Amino acid sequence: MSSLRPFRALRPQPHQAAAVSAVPYDVVNAVEAASLAQGNPLSYLRVSRAEIELPAGTEPYADAVYATAAANFARLRAAAPLVVEAAPALYLYRLRMGAHVQTGIAATFSVEEYERDVIAKHEKTRKDKEDDRTRHIVALRAQTGPVFLTYPAVASIDALVAAATDGPAARDPLFDFVAPDGVAHTVWPVTEAEAAQLVAAFGGIPKLYIADGHHRAASAMRARHAIAEAGTGAQAEGASGDGETEADWFLAVAFPHDQMQILPYHRVVRDLNGQTASQLLHGIRARGISVEPGTDTPAGPGEVSMYLAGAWHRLVLAPAAPNAAPADRLDVSLLHDQILAPLLGVGDPRTDKRIDFVGGIRGPKALAGAVDAGTAAVAFAMHPTQIGDLMGIADAGEIMPPKSTWFEPKLRDGLLVHLI
Repeated sequence: MSSLRPFRALRPQPHQAAAVSAVPYDVVNAVEAASLAQGNPLSYLRVSRAEIELPAGTEPYADAVYATAAANFARLRAAAPLVVEAAPALYLYRLRMGAHVQTGIAATFSVEEYERDVIAKHEKTRKDKEDDRTRHIVALRAQTGPVFLTYPAVASIDALVAAATDGPAARDPLFDFVAPDGVAHTVWPVTEAEAAQLVAAFGGIPKLYIADGHHRAASAMRARHAIAEAGTGAQAEGASGDGETEADWFLAVAFPHDQMQILPYHRVVRDLNGQTASQLLHGIRARGISVEPGTDTPAGPGEVSMYLAGAWHRLVLAPAAPNAAPADRLDVSLLHDQILAPLLGVGDPRTDKRIDFVGGIRGPKALAGAVDAGTAAVAFAMHPTQIGDLMGIADAGEIMPPKSTWFEPKLRDGLLVHLI
């Protein structure tokens, strides 16, 4: 069964929430982070991507980066100032992107349950990225950005959330602002009685799933062990006093599965593997794949829109074998097995430099633009992976192919910080 726990959040004051909060550290590079933080001394990017304040060319994993992050964190806490809640609490965190709305529960979740796969994974992590965030957590003694979780929707939880946010007894939000990318972020504190109901309700959920933030979760686990081994696992200033250290818990926001929005992750290939466009089309048809004139958006699962030589084509992939593993049934896997590998010579998509990925709100226009500009030879617009596929693959203990899901909208770093 799943556990979640109130925590004493370190947070900005409401009027400074928009200025303090920042995009997740791992969706921007150093140049982009520096541009976003420019002119804003309170930007959390100065903590999460502290290299932006060091000389150009500084190695991103240098000791100076983590020392600067810790110094900037202390400076931000004093300058904003950031405040620590007087008592442990849960929060409701709503994201609004255009017509799409999703509301999750912000809390701390059990590292031990993550280790036992009660909190299921579907993605491999890279050691260098784990090392980076582990060092960052230990240097700050804080988890500064939430993991993005999902869970099978529960009617009683939906009703409680709706009553607290939209019902007659709804209270004013703690934070409510629109970020520069147009996504609205609204956060409500949960009452003690509501928190007790949520804790009890989550106790009946057999499994949670990481949607986004595998490296954050893995790093929280490693930081827990590092702190314990160093003998510095005393209660943090935000601790609840229940006998556990705060490092036994990690910060996350959990959303019901039926509110999640997954955008497609498209593919572009730099060359045609020595073929002409006509030869590639002939090869696709020879493999029994339907090819006809099409649009830039697949109509549904099993279809791919291919942009080649200035035109869009509708491809209908052959279905997976009846005994295929869940991950092998995904459209991205079928495309790789039926076209990318045998016809275009693409190897491991994690390492092959001839393939690139275009995700999120960068849609088919970006694909056509890359081909028309000559930076790619062919592009494939995908139908988005479904949340049920992700959960099924995690349940089977499998790993999803790289670049299979792009969750949007994204949570902001720095709004709710977990001190450990």
